[in-house]
Amino acid sequence: MDRAQKQKVVEGLRRDLSGTTCVVVTHQSGLSVAEVTLLRQQVRDAGASFRVTKNRLAQRALDGTAFEPLSSLFTGPTAIAFSSDPVAAAKVVVGYANRNGKLTIVGGGLAGRLMDAAEVRELASLPSLDELRSKLIGLLQAPAARLARVLQAPAGQVARVLAAHAENQSESSA
Repeated sequence: MDRAQKQKVVEGLRRDLSGTTCVVVTHQSGLSVAEVTLLRQQVRDAGASFRVTKNRLAQRALDGTAFEPLSSLFTGPTAIAFSSDPVAAAKVVVGYANRNGKLTIVGGGLAGRLMDAAEVRELASLPSLDELRSKLIGLLQAPAARLARVLQAPAGQVARVLAAHAENQSESSA
């Protein structure tokens, strides 16, 4: 790889990281091509990205970004997962690492804050942004649904009482 190609890689990675909220740094020694392909697909399905990196180029890309404190994590066979959703990348990578011992979580960063492997695992246990949105919508809709049921109940009871009264009247006149 010549100098121009290296510069392109650094610029591309820096551009990708500029729109990122969460970065997970992993060591992926011994993963087969099929395993990496499966991991990339799962990460992509979650709306995140996964990239095997050259350590020195990744460190250069991190210079001047919010994730600069992560530079010390780039040793050995490194790959990164990153996403704009604070939980998506961590959730997928931690889930894959739990199933496949060849992928190890080294650490990560959330909005520029350095995290160790335990904090990345904790982050992965949180609900995703979409899950939180759906729970919030459910909470907002629940009172309205309950109110509608409460308001409909008296009308139904009045209708049943009137029907019973009319039935009693028709039986007594017959």
